[in-house]
Amino acid sequence: MEARMRKKAGLALVLSFWLLSFFGGYFLLAQTGKPKVVFKETQFDFGKIKQGEVVIHEFIFRNEGQSPLKINRVTTSCGCTAALVSEKEIAPGKEGRLKVTFDSHGYSDKVVKYIYFDCNDPETPQVELIITATVEVGPAARIELDRYNLDLGISLEGEEASAKFTVKNTGQLELEIDTESPEYSFYVHGRKISFPYRIPAGQSVEFEVRLPAKEGHVGLLRDYLLIKSNDPVRSTLSVFISRYVITREDLRKLFEKYGKVLGIK
Repeated sequence: MEARMRKKAGLALVLSFWLLSFFGGYFLLAQTGKPKVVFKETQFDFGKIKQGEVVIHEFIFRNEGQSPLKINRVTTSCGCTAALVSEKEIAPGKEGRLKVTFDSHGYSDKVVKYIYFDCNDPETPQVELIITATVEVGPAARIELDRYNLDLGISLEGEEASAKFTVKNTGQLELEIDTESPEYSFYVHGRKISFPYRIPAGQSVEFEVRLPAKEGHVGLLRDYLLIKSNDPVRSTLSVFISRYVITREDLRKLFEKYGKVLGIK
């Protein structure tokens, strides 16, 4: 009887060790059988570049895990593009490459761009990559506006409305401006002008923009004016225009209602 009990205890002990070894190995395999992405670098500085240059850098990464690394997607902030040079699935121990291209047109001074690398690494599902550059700009025209919103107030239906704004050239070269709003007319010192219009370096000009009368358009009207220039950094600017148009009948009713309060007979 005692021998039988010892035999059962021994079998139970052996079974316990076997189960522990089996499931322990299983869990160990589950832990190690994962992809693991490792980048050689996550930041790169192009240093000083001339405005207009297109520069390229390749980020190299490696799958240091035990199962295939799958790249789900790569996204970037505006101004740069990123594309996989390698396959979308990287075997364990193999390397992949990600090519990043930055176009410096329209940029100046310090620039920082971000690239997001999404993959099936459970510990690092997204890697943030950063590129930086210092964009040098030579002598150029520079446009500055004194306002970007023009409120024309209240106007009568069928009447022309106008507003003024100032453009300054803060650069070292002549500024050339143009507009894509042919329905508007522009005046400088009371004289109608045509485009392109040139402003010498360091000078400013006050423009009067006149909006044509629009029959049948009443209430709050919104529009915008596009100003294009040879400023390499700010080649297109938008000026928002708003006005409130009322009919003559509405104006008459307002006078009847508030004329005495305003002292108008």
